Amino acid sequence: MILYAISDIHLDYAENRDAFESLSEYPDDWLILAGDIANTESHLRFALDIACRRFAGVIWVPGNHDLWIRSDSGMSGSVEKYESMVELCREFGVLTPEDPYVSWGEGEAKHILAPLFLLYDYSFRPDDVSEEEAIAWAMEEGILCRDEALLKPAPYSSKQAWCRARIEYSKKRLSEVSGPSPIVLINHFPLRQDLIRLRKIPRFSIWCGTKETESWHTEFPVSVVVTGHLHMRATDYRDGIRFEEVSLGYPRQRNQEIEFKDFLREILPGPKEKFYLNEGPFWRWEG
Repeated sequence: MILYAISDIHLDYAENRDAFESLSEYPDDWLILAGDIANTESHLRFALDIACRRFAGVIWVPGNHDLWIRSDSGMSGSVEKYESMVELCREFGVLTPEDPYVSWGEGEAKHILAPLFLLYDYSFRPDDVSEEEAIAWAMEEGILCRDEALLKPAPYSSKQAWCRARIEYSKKRLSEVSGPSPIVLINHFPLRQDLIRLRKIPRFSIWCGTKETESWHTEFPVSVVVTGHLHMRATDYRDGIRFEEVSLGYPRQRNQEIEFKDFLREILPGPKEKFYLNEGPFWRWEG
């Protein structure tokens, strides 16, 4: 039994839909869909239908693209869309950040799988840049995330307020986890700023997470942290804890000759060693 993960499959691209549909069956294994799966509910339904027929269990967490609101959506905001996507996942029996955490594996290999939705609060910025100046600071380099037009936090007053609410909700739930089994944290956005390596667009970091989660891997009994968002696949270690960035990305960002199955990242049981050379479609990194 293997726990796989992938994120940022962006099914609004036909090439990615075709690649995802090419997956064979994994009847004993589970799959984590770690956000930015689809801009629309119809494409999310497409993904869930395939994943649930190919895998024994599926977990979904939202990314920013999943929460985008178009003018013709008929929805009041991204909160309503998130709730609608959660209900769609439940229709397929897919676990979400609103469901009880589950045990995975047996005996000493048992883990608690904790899907999270934590968003961002513009705190991944230099100390001399204030929160109020963060977007202007990014725009000095010509960088502006489309979230500023399409991610609408209503009824929350701001994305930061929504992020704070999600942090409080998730931290309370994690503090209530008991027993000897380690936890796998699953979130779309990175939990640590030092894992963001956006060499061409470094100021995009403000849309990548929150400093409030930087110590969660040691604050809770965590074994692995699974995230996406960066479109830069990587395996990192911090304080002996493994961090996996599991993005697929846009069609232009990958070698089209590599089969989709080879982009599935094994989370559990996981690698036997901590260090890997750069190879294939992956970035491997020990920090």
